[in-house]
Parts: sequence; C-alpha cells; structure tokens
Amino acid sequence: MGRRGATLLLGAVLLLLLIWQAGTAPVPYVELGPGPTENTLGSHDGKPIITIDGRAETASAGQLRLTTVNVRDNLTLLDAVRGWFSGNSAVVPRELVYPPDKTEKQVDEENANSFKESQTSAETVALRKLGYPVQVTVTEVSKGLPAEAVLKPGDVITTVDGAAVTSSQKLRDLIRAKPAGTSLQVGYTRDGVAAVAAIATVAGEDGSPRLGVVIEHRQPAPFDVKFDLDRIGGPSAGLMFTLGVIDKVDPVDLTGGVRIAGTGTIDDEGNVGPIGGIPQKLRGAKRDGATVFLAPAANCDEAKANAVKGLPMVRVATIDDALAALQALREKRTPPLC
Repeated sequence: MGRRGATLLLGAVLLLLLIWQAGTAPVPYVELGPGPTENTLGSHDGKPIITIDGRAETASAGQLRLTTVNVRDNLTLLDAVRGWFSGNSAVVPRELVYPPDKTEKQVDEENANSFKESQTSAETVALRKLGYPVQVTVTEVSKGLPAEAVLKPGDVITTVDGAAVTSSQKLRDLIRAKPAGTSLQVGYTRDGVAAVAAIATVAGEDGSPRLGVVIEHRQPAPFDVKFDLDRIGGPSAGLMFTLGVIDKVDPVDLTGGVRIAGTGTIDDEGNVGPIGGIPQKLRGAKRDGATVFLAPAANCDEAKANAVKGLPMVRVATIDDALAALQALREKRTPPLC
C-alpha cells in the first residue's frame, strides 16, 4: 500500500472513530421536548384524575388539559445535535435540570413534593371559590407573649388591620408586612362570636415578626377532593388542577365544550406563577388538540416568542383571571391575550 493509500485509510479509521464517539460518548446536556398532556376532568390509567367524594360531579363537554415537559437525559453528541436542529425540542445544560449539588433522586423527590403541594394549594383555592373559606385556626399560643392575653386554642383569626385572612399564607404576609413590635388589630371569632384586639408582634429567631401562635389550616366542606396522578413532577399543574376541581363541582361547564390547555403554579391566595418549558408545553398542547392555552402572565413574553399557529394564548395572573377568561370564551368574547 502506498503512502497516499495509508493516509486515506488512517483518515477513514479516524473518521469512523469520531462518528462512533459522537454516537456513544455522553455530553452534559439534556433535551426538553413536549411531554404528555392530561385532561384533569378525565381519567389516567382507568382512574379519574380528580374525584369528588360526597357530592355528585358535574359533566363537562370540553377538557382542561395540564401540560408537561419530557426530559431526556444521557444524551450523546449526535442526540444533542439532532435536538438542536429538530425545531421541536430544546437542548440545555444538564445542570439547569439536575443541579450539581443535588442527586437525581433528590431532584425527583423535590419535584414530587412540589407536585403534591400544587394539589393542596389547588384544593384550597378551588374550595374558596366554591364558597368554602379557609379557617385559620389557633392550635397553640406561646406563653409569655402578648398574644397569650388575647387568643386561645380554637380561635379563628379572620382579619389583621382590617385585611381579610384568607389563608395561612395571607396571615403570614400580613404579619410580616410591618416590623416586629408593631401592634396589630387582630380580628378573630371564638365560639362564633367576633372580636378585635390589639396584639404586638415579636421577633422570631430569624428576626421576622411573629404573632406568637401556632395555626392550623381548616376548610370545612361537605365533600372530599382526591387527586390520582403521581407520575408528573413539579408545581406547574396547579392552575389546571384548580380549574378541574371547580369544574367538577360547579354546575357551570367552565370549558364551554372547548379543549383548553394550560400551565402555571398556584399559591394559596390564587396567584398564578411562572413555569419552565413553555415552548414545549405549547407544542404538546397543540399536538393533543387544544384550541386555547392559558399562560401565566409572567411567561407571556416567552410564549409569544414561541407561539404555535392556531393556539391563542390567554394571559392569566390569578385564578380570577382564568375564570373570567373561560367565561369570555363561553360567551364568544376574546379574553386578554399574551
């Protein structure tokens, strides 16, 4: 074999080695793609995603679909290149999904916990919109603090300086809105009798104001809400869970016969928060037949930059925004869009 032939053979071997390495060697990236969507009014694996025990559920002609992102790990260089050019996925550094200071198990556990918490907040907000308010109830009063002279276990705290206490979160926010040592006008009920008294806050171990009581979140309702969907992680299904619970109890069909998809976190006060992966969620929603998408207000710029043809995006910042938007759609009006 001549020198030229040997050179060509060596080049071919090196090229094959490079191709083999590109197809087998891992790279520190993950691929984000459109994940499955689930109708919160329907079933998964033969079981209802939301069940209302103790009350007949109402039927709906449309759907309320939560959206997800599929994360593909252990990419090779060829996988990453295909993802970059697919137009349907995003390839991002692995550390954005799996921080280097946490194991995969820890990340998965955190996502699972966030998912459960989103269901709890969804139930809280939905029940309040259905007419079953939260009762922030005192279970213990710290000895030697100003609250001891006023509050007792069993009292329900209703207001702080005239502002309604609609959740445990709201009570904490109202207390921390003013410096420790401030005298607050605290409204409460005891055995059904309303009263108001001045109580000075104290500084906790971290320096933040405290009222000096242990509270419990109660929300009496003549039915129970159960969720049966545990293979999805993170808090981003909160908004759609909330709407699903309301729709199953309220005689009004929130969907108006439309297949609606959406995403967004929900807190106990009904605020809709931003999420990640909205480009992939939009594509998943369109793939599964949605004709409207509810997007968190904080994600609207990103959503507009990744708009999907034929899928209008409705801007929502609170549960009230979402309910008003659904009413507008039922009445054939255009809700506020991103």
